[in-house]
Amino acid sequence: MMFKPELLSIFEKDRAWHVSEELDLVAMQEACKVLVGHHDFSSFRASGCHSKSPFRTLEELSVLEMVSTPHFPSFTEREQNGSNEEGPHSFCNKCKTGLPTGSISNDIIAGDSNSGTDLGFGIRRRHRCHVITARARSFLYHQVRLLVGVIKSVGTGDLKVSDVERILNARSVTAASPMAPARGLYLGHVKYELP
Repeated sequence: MMFKPELLSIFEKDRAWHVSEELDLVAMQEACKVLVGHHDFSSFRASGCHSKSPFRTLEELSVLEMVSTPHFPSFTEREQNGSNEEGPHSFCNKCKTGLPTGSISNDIIAGDSNSGTDLGFGIRRRHRCHVITARARSFLYHQVRLLVGVIKSVGTGDLKVSDVERILNARSVTAASPMAPARGLYLGHVKYELP
């Protein structure tokens, strides 16, 4: 799932979730830690779910800030950019200071969108792009969209990390915040275990 706070171009429309509020990346990462593992995900299960059991094992739930590109970041790009050991803000800083960004300079990325800097005709400021990755053997109906909705609410400050645990333990979908829209949701990888 991808979040982008700035207005989307025609090429990005319906390919990402436009979130206009500032997001707290560290809080969202802490919320993800609460949800990883084997849990009763009844709070993250839409009413039309036909699964016999609400228990699932969420192997990975992570949020990274990626350099905005016209394509969805590949597994390799996410792995390279998320596996550094310099701390939770290191990738965000690299987005602004060192990764290749196409024809737009890094100064444009680091610039304040309200600074009034004239970028010139046809040059757009790069988006901040947050990618949420969820990995599990299987998911409940609308589980990922409900998880992302809660993580986004933590990022905007509408919920606290402690609220995520309360929602998980409530075991009722009415406890979760509104689900994320389907746009920006991608099936990134399927792994088959063959005999």
